[in-house]
Amino acid sequence: MPPVKKSTTRSGGAPPPRVGPAMPDRRLASVFTKRSNLAPAKAVSVGILSTYPPTRCGVAAFTASLRAGLLADQPGLSVGIVRIGPDGPSDHDQNVVHELPSGGTAESHDAARALNKFDVVIIQHDYAIYAGSDGDQVLDILEWIRVPVILVVHTVLADPTAHQRFVLEMLTQSADAVVTMSESGRRRLLDDYRVEPRKLMLIPHGAQAPDPTPGGSSGGRRPMILTWGLLGPGKGIELGISALSSMSLLRPRPRYVVAGQTHPRMPAEEGQHYYESLARHAKSEGVTHLVEFEPGYVSPERLRELLREADVVLLPYTSREQVTSGILIEALAARVPVVATAFPHASELLADGRGGVVVRHDDPAAIAGALTRIIVEPGLAGTMSTHNGALTTLVSWPVVATQYRQLFDALLRRSSAPSR
Repeated sequence: MPPVKKSTTRSGGAPPPRVGPAMPDRRLASVFTKRSNLAPAKAVSVGILSTYPPTRCGVAAFTASLRAGLLADQPGLSVGIVRIGPDGPSDHDQNVVHELPSGGTAESHDAARALNKFDVVIIQHDYAIYAGSDGDQVLDILEWIRVPVILVVHTVLADPTAHQRFVLEMLTQSADAVVTMSESGRRRLLDDYRVEPRKLMLIPHGAQAPDPTPGGSSGGRRPMILTWGLLGPGKGIELGISALSSMSLLRPRPRYVVAGQTHPRMPAEEGQHYYESLARHAKSEGVTHLVEFEPGYVSPERLRELLREADVVLLPYTSREQVTSGILIEALAARVPVVATAFPHASELLADGRGGVVVRHDDPAAIAGALTRIIVEPGLAGTMSTHNGALTTLVSWPVVATQYRQLFDALLRRSSAPSR
């Protein structure tokens, strides 16, 4: 039988009932139960609920990197993963303590039982990774967790449906702390959602330590423009390809490298058709000879090579929703100038023009102009590279992990304090 928590809304030990989006404000804070105050003063074990390798998605990569960062300089810490995913059992490491299939909700209690064995729990939240309507399976799991919970919010929609809003607000009301990875995300939560400001904490998305030698132009070689990540509609690759046709006078002619697999949720056949559509678009624009596709997963080693070669990273996303971009952070931390459309995280980090250029959405000519300027203007790329290098001290995974460890201990001290 799963562990039972004391409920503030019902007697008898059963978890409180699920209520819908129309629930009055005054009940939001009382739907979930209070957690035990029998907590250690310092975290020696952390459970993380998330996708995780071999799943290849941004949240899985984030969790793997965060786990490695947490363990890097605290050998006594135990970090276990309750892994969500449609794939088979993880062979990434032996610290996956429970597998939670993403196709159903029957295992929610077992997942919570596994998480309750840790001192503190991190829940990674993105609507797409959990089962149920708008991923509301996560609410079933959270009802049964009795230890302090940190919610890491990867997506904050500007115009959510009623149920999407309900799911996120219920999560933030029940969590002991809510981490956003950008000021844009934090501000959107405060302005558009019912969230307690005291719970919010901004901890940036982490990045791998860059190579000692920064990327950039060298000795007359063809400049390289790079886009990488999980690809698909919404990434704006077509805009980048169209921009090349407006750079015909640039000598030497640039290379546009597009590297990455299509999103795991995209069927294989659909992914193949997507890449074929990009190739047809390059042909129609007369730039086939300038575009180089590298389909498939980009390993950390290959990414380092690509970033070492890149003169500019291009993020031509069509979405206006993205408040957190790990790709953007990785590019900046690698000391590469960035050209990005005005999605929220890019507008926040590139607003001053010191590390890159923000351009309008759906504007290939503006993209071409920004790319050309960085490539040809004397000293500009070097100045941007130097500026971006300073970011590394703020977003390296060891630095980010230290902030999480400090948050763990603060929550545990609060939980173990005598009630008044």
